[in-house]
Amino acid sequence: MKLPLLLWALLLLLLATVPGPGPGPAAGAKGTCSHRCGDRDGLCSCHPTCSGLNTCCSDFRDFCLEISPYSGSMMGGKDFVVQHLNWFNPTDGVICRFKESIQTLGHVDSSGHVHCVSPLLYETGRIPFTLSMDNGRSFPRSGTWLAVHPSKVSETEKSQLVNETQWQYYGTADTTGNLTLTWQASALPTETVTIELWGYEETGKPYSGEWTAKWSYLYPLVTNIPNSGFFTFTPKPAPQKYQRWEVGALRIINSKYYAGEKDVHALWSNEHALAWHLGDDFQEDPVAWARAQCLAWEELEDQLPNFLEELPDCPCTLAQAQADSGRFQTDYGCDIERGSVCTYHPGAVHCVRSVQASPRYASGQQCCYTAAGTQLLTADSTGGSTPDRGHDWGAPPFRTPPRVPGLSHWLYDVISFYHCCLWAPDCSRYMRRRPSSDCRSYRPPRLASAFGDPHFITFDGANFTFNGRGEYVLLEATLTNLRVQGRAEPGTTPEGTRDRGTGLTAVAVQEGNSDVVEVRLAGGAGVLQVLLNQEVLSFTEQSWMDLNGMFLSAAAGDSVSIMLSSGAGLEVSVQGPFLSVAVLLPEKFLTHTRGLLGTLNDDPTDDFTLRNGKVLPLSSSSRELFRFGADWAVENASSLLTYDSWFLVNNFLYQPKHDHTFQPLFPEETTPNPSQETEAAELCGDNHFCRFDVMATGSLSVGNATRMAHQWHQHRVQSLKPVRSCGWLAPPPNGLKEGISYLMGSTVHFHCNSGYSLVGAEASTCQADGTWSRPTPVCQPGRSYAVLLSIIFGGLAVVALVALVYVLLRRRKSNMASWGSQP
Repeated sequence: MKLPLLLWALLLLLLATVPGPGPGPAAGAKGTCSHRCGDRDGLCSCHPTCSGLNTCCSDFRDFCLEISPYSGSMMGGKDFVVQHLNWFNPTDGVICRFKESIQTLGHVDSSGHVHCVSPLLYETGRIPFTLSMDNGRSFPRSGTWLAVHPSKVSETEKSQLVNETQWQYYGTADTTGNLTLTWQASALPTETVTIELWGYEETGKPYSGEWTAKWSYLYPLVTNIPNSGFFTFTPKPAPQKYQRWEVGALRIINSKYYAGEKDVHALWSNEHALAWHLGDDFQEDPVAWARAQCLAWEELEDQLPNFLEELPDCPCTLAQAQADSGRFQTDYGCDIERGSVCTYHPGAVHCVRSVQASPRYASGQQCCYTAAGTQLLTADSTGGSTPDRGHDWGAPPFRTPPRVPGLSHWLYDVISFYHCCLWAPDCSRYMRRRPSSDCRSYRPPRLASAFGDPHFITFDGANFTFNGRGEYVLLEATLTNLRVQGRAEPGTTPEGTRDRGTGLTAVAVQEGNSDVVEVRLAGGAGVLQVLLNQEVLSFTEQSWMDLNGMFLSAAAGDSVSIMLSSGAGLEVSVQGPFLSVAVLLPEKFLTHTRGLLGTLNDDPTDDFTLRNGKVLPLSSSSRELFRFGADWAVENASSLLTYDSWFLVNNFLYQPKHDHTFQPLFPEETTPNPSQETEAAELCGDNHFCRFDVMATGSLSVGNATRMAHQWHQHRVQSLKPVRSCGWLAPPPNGLKEGISYLMGSTVHFHCNSGYSLVGAEASTCQADGTWSRPTPVCQPGRSYAVLLSIIFGGLAVVALVALVYVLLRRRKSNMASWGSQP
């Protein structure tokens, strides 16, 4: 009787784990993934690593959801399909619940596929959601939706304002006529559509708990029109009750929905200035109306806290701005890589924005540069960079002003620019309250790198080669609990045998309680794979992600940038058969680092510090430095790396983190291959990293990859060298200046307007101590050279005239005397 009972027990267990669309097993049952996604414990695993280990519960994909598409605008209205889940005879309603509180109605299509619709959100990033297939009684299934900044959504997912400038200038001088809206009709599967206007506002006392953000449905532009992908109309002023909304967007929905129905499948336009909907007072005199709004904004700004005080200073040069990628990233509105179309910053070729919003006021810095690499300031040009009260990319925890991505920035920085600069000629008022930051207090970050076979260059410039096999601490910084770890594995020779050299194949990072991001080589030579909390990420839809405690960018297929909340940054890229990693640390990390990348303190002599505090001298042999590297092996309990295959489990998780049996190749043991010696010398020159890798691997391509990685490190170090700034120098009143560079060695020349003369130096040069060689001169009235010359020549003319009169009078008197003596 024992055997049948055992069979019955196994049968019951199998039945409990059969995938199905119904409510599912009891919450927390250990043989199922119902309510257990992310859990490793139990009879089977519901953790993302289970697929590679073949330890998943049989219903893993039924409860731990994959969706397509996986991303969309935070404005919502995106329909997505739950993969691997079919329900052919639905008996109950589908409800999708986001962040445990926002519910949208899903549906099942004719093919049995389950759909959800993303909600209108006030934040970007990964949004957890759960799925109910019993009309909301239980939510056992879970997944993640990626909400993105509206500007990062593809154009096919939005409706298009044809000639957007006309929309946003409508009613101003010479801007009238019809407006046109287009969209991709196939993106909305319906025969008729309704087009609505929604308005955005933030109400309540600024910087208080009452400050709230809200999108409101205002009114329909048109209802029940054919879904042709095209609509043209002539705007009319909106009723008075709607005119307080100056920023908004259009929404296109299926006509079956009632007006203003929330969280339904929709296409949104870009948010924009609603000039076309404003009232008669704007249409009659747009300049006077805009000037009044500009003055009101100016008055409000004077009552709000000074957010400028906590913004970081801009990098001094374009080279610094591009190299400081942990703290500054390209502003999509002025990108040198995309042709420098800088509409709002004439004269600039590239702008960057501070990655992180300021800590207290969630503000953002912007820095713009000319083709010469010089910072462009608003004090010199209306094309100068302007800081933002609301950071364009928002700031965690989002949702409340001024932290709402894109929209807070529109209300406090963009629409006011329209009022003061675009609709009225009062730009000087705007620039006074949004002045460019100069770079006098800017301090470049420090750079350390690891690349090739592998070679390490510390933050203080020491370098060494460490060919260990295992997992190692590249960096630990107690200041923010920043940890960077790397996995090193042997390469293979062209003949397929294992090298005695190793290289980085995975790098993982975490700061404080942030997400853990790992970048590794996978799926073939040169293929990068990125994991978030041990789950593989896809970049097929989005190359930028807002994560917990960091931002992630994978704009290029062979490199990944990670920007941490502390301002630290990592760049991981493919260089030959291995990874190359560059770490950037702000100056505040001085004296707070340890690990293979050294002790950041401007002193390279203590960079080879062991865990116990003992310091190896810079003159240590490669074998002694091998001991230093081995000492920084990762401990299992603190590992950030992922073990999602039995190869990784057996070779790294269950083995010592440093493989003491692996015999590396040391630099002093290398001998050049006679057949490659000439080619290697031509390729590498005096680059000893390149020469070592050619000899260690027998591959010129590996040596070349190492040479290029080293050159890139050197180029970046050069770009990040400190530059002395003397600060902005004003022109003299009633005069002007030539020159907008204020860095050491730059000279500014001064001139006076007509009718004024220069008193003081004609030029001033920025000196090495950060001061100007001469103060700004003064232009005094009535003493210009032209006036002075006219006085001189006028005086001479008067003297000549007097002399002439005197001579004539003398001659006349002489003549009269002669006449008087005649008979």
